[in-house]
Amino acid sequence: MPDDRTIVTELGTALGMLGFDTPGAALAARPDELALDAADWERLTELHRGGRFPDEFATAFANGTVFLHAPDALRGRKPLLIEWTGGRRPPGDEVAPVDLRVDHVYLVSCKYLSRTIANPSPARLFDGLLATTGDWGAGDWYEEVAPAQYRALYLACRAATGLDDLPDAPAEMTATERQRLRRALPGRTYPPEARAAYAALCRQVSIVSAERWATNASSMQARERLAWRLLRIGNAPYFVLGVDPRRPLRLRVASPWDWRQAFALLGVEIRPAEAGQPQVDWTIRFRHRRSGDAGEVRGHVEVRWSHGRFAQPPEAKVYVDTPSDRLPGYFPIDGARAQPELWC
Repeated sequence: MPDDRTIVTELGTALGMLGFDTPGAALAARPDELALDAADWERLTELHRGGRFPDEFATAFANGTVFLHAPDALRGRKPLLIEWTGGRRPPGDEVAPVDLRVDHVYLVSCKYLSRTIANPSPARLFDGLLATTGDWGAGDWYEEVAPAQYRALYLACRAATGLDDLPDAPAEMTATERQRLRRALPGRTYPPEARAAYAALCRQVSIVSAERWATNASSMQARERLAWRLLRIGNAPYFVLGVDPRRPLRLRVASPWDWRQAFALLGVEIRPAEAGQPQVDWTIRFRHRRSGDAGEVRGHVEVRWSHGRFAQPPEAKVYVDTPSDRLPGYFPIDGARAQPELWC
C-alpha cells in the first residue's frame, strides 16, 4: 500500500485532470471518471481534510490541470476514465514507472522529489540489464562478487562488536543473527578496525560489478536496450508529472521508436568508481540526428545495504545525474523553453 504522501501526489494529479477548480471541489464530487473504491476515496478525503500535505495537493492538482489543457496531452478534453495503479507493478517487461492510465491510452508517471530512478537487485541490473522478467540470481551480491573481502569485513565487525557467538561466515547467519549484528553497528561509519576491510570490499565490488555489467552489455543491441532502460524509455510514450526541489515537472517521454528517429546511440561506457561505498559510474553517448550534435547522459549506481548493514542482501540504487534539459527523449508539455531537472 502506498504511503500517505504518495497517495496525495498521485491521486491529486488525477483530480487536477477532471476540470474542477480545487482539490476540495473534486473530492466533494467524487467523479466516476476516477476509478477508486470507497476506501480509497475516504482515505484521500481524510488526507485532504487533515491538512498535512497542502503543498503536495496544490502542486499535484496544478500538474493535472496542465495535463488537461496541454496541446501535447488531453487538449482540454476531460477524461472518461482515470485508473490508478496504487503502487502495483504492471505485468510484462515494462520499464516505464506508470502510476495513472487515462482513457486507456495516456500513461502518467508521478515523480515527486525522488532522486532514485530504479532500485533493483544487483543481479537484475548487472546481469539482467534492468529487464523486468528474466532468470538471474537472487543471492547476496557481496558474497558472489567479493567473497573474501566480504568475509574479512564480517569478521572484523564481529570482533569489534564482541558478538563472538555468531557463525564464522556471513552466509551462515540466521535472520535473527543478522539483526543482532545490524543493531550492534549503529551510525554511518564502521568501527576503526573494520574500515580497511570495508574499503577493500568497496573496491572489489565496484570493479567486478562494472566488468560484469560491461560484459553482459557488450553488443550494441544490448547497450541500446540498456540505455533506454536507464533513461526510463518505455514501450510506449508516457508523461512525467511531478516536481523537483525547485519547480514542477511536466514532460512527455519518447518511445524507443521515437527515440531512434531523433537520436543515434554512440555507446554506453561503464566504469568502477572510487567512492565511500561500492559504486559504478555510467555514461550514455548519443548524437542528434537532425543537427549532428553529440551529447551525453551521466549517472551512477550505488550497491549498498538499504535496511542496515548485514541485515539483507544489498540493492543497486540507480541514479541519473544529468539534468533533464539534456536528457534525449524528454520534452516539455507546458510550453516552457528550459526543462527543469528531473533528478537533483
